[in-house]
Amino acid sequence: MKPLRGAALLLLLCAAACAQQSSCICEKNKRVTNCRLVDGVCWCDSVGSGVSVNCDTLTSKCLLMKAEMTGSKSGRREKPKDAFEDTDGLYDPECENTGVFKAKQCNGTTCWCVNTAGVRRTDKHDADLRCNQLVRTTWIMIEMKHAERNTPLNTESLKKFFKETITNRYMLDGRYITGVLYEKPYITIDLKQNSSEKSPGDVDIADVAYYFEKDVKGDSIFHNNRLNVSIDNEMLSFEKTVVYYVDEIAPEFSMKSLTPGLIAVIVVVILAIVAGIVVLVFTRRRKGKYVKAEVKEMNEMHRGLNA
Repeated sequence: MKPLRGAALLLLLCAAACAQQSSCICEKNKRVTNCRLVDGVCWCDSVGSGVSVNCDTLTSKCLLMKAEMTGSKSGRREKPKDAFEDTDGLYDPECENTGVFKAKQCNGTTCWCVNTAGVRRTDKHDADLRCNQLVRTTWIMIEMKHAERNTPLNTESLKKFFKETITNRYMLDGRYITGVLYEKPYITIDLKQNSSEKSPGDVDIADVAYYFEKDVKGDSIFHNNRLNVSIDNEMLSFEKTVVYYVDEIAPEFSMKSLTPGLIAVIVVVILAIVAGIVVLVFTRRRKGKYVKAEVKEMNEMHRGLNA
């Protein structure tokens, strides 16, 4: 009996050791479950979709959004004409098995088309809407406004920090970081990546921008690895972060997509123009009647003198 008990104990110890070896932590994504080691690589199931993700690289934005939904001036450069902001925020997306967004997204009977960053690029329609292709976002601009400070930051130190952070922390090839511009208090980072330039092993700029935005806003996706922005040993905090998207095909928005505030401004301007035209017309009419009456009185005076 004693040998059997010893063998049983040995088997239990081996099973525990094997289980311990097969478990792992997904350092680049805390929104996962059922993590296991496969040939030395940590693989986990993304929350909400169950899609297996490789923890050695970034998880796609579509799967991250789905997991999150399940769990819960002067002197500044002008934006490109077709650059638009994500005004819809978080929604429960439909993802392909590869993790990319489906071109058509719906919420009940309301549907719209998105780009590769999952950002709406058309007006909202009914379920009959057709989205023929998933349009690629080729240029992402991340604009941040840092907290008030007396002196500007060192431009070279700032550029070095963000370029090294994006290449090391988010694994983006440096050739896709096309610019880091500093105009106190605004910092603008440009990420450009055409489909023809992107190699199979490259992370996507849409995923990088999502990870980065979450980090800056204090809601990091990384497992116990918060981003600290330090320029020349000085911690930097941000008051506002906005991301703009430029697609390889211009978006298809109509007047319906304008915000109520912008519509109100347009209405006020139109009313002001109409009011100005009305005043001008009445002024001219009154002036014309006065001239006509004056001429008539002069004619009567001439007739009186002749009589």
